[in-house]
Amino acid sequence: MITKRIVLHFPYKLADQPIVYKLTKDYDLEFNILKASIAPEEEGLLVLELSGKGENYKQGIQYLKSVGVKVQPLSQDVIRNDKLCSHCGVCVPICPAGAFVVEPSTREVHFLADKCIACELCVKICPVRAMEVHF
Repeated sequence: MITKRIVLHFPYKLADQPIVYKLTKDYDLEFNILKASIAPEEEGLLVLELSGKGENYKQGIQYLKSVGVKVQPLSQDVIRNDKLCSHCGVCVPICPAGAFVVEPSTREVHFLADKCIACELCVKICPVRAMEVHF
């Protein structure tokens, strides 16, 4: 079983298509929508946690690409600027996914991108603006 968090960018012409439904029906994949944004005549954005058997996952991703959906890992879009981060820890309690962990011996804050759900709460609360989201 594979579980990955991905970002889908799809052209507005696909907005009325049952893309995610097909992932479930045709490829037996489970999804959890973490974030969605769609507007008329604009590119759509969907952040998903997608799970399923390895081969089904691979075929589902191929399907998405074949219909014109751009697929990328979520970890590529949410980043921490290590040069700006002061390790103040404000982000740690606000993160619902537990993507920030304090190293007890050094008191440094580590960002675990694979746990991130792109809620953007850390972006809003960070006093030095070290967290960035690039959708």
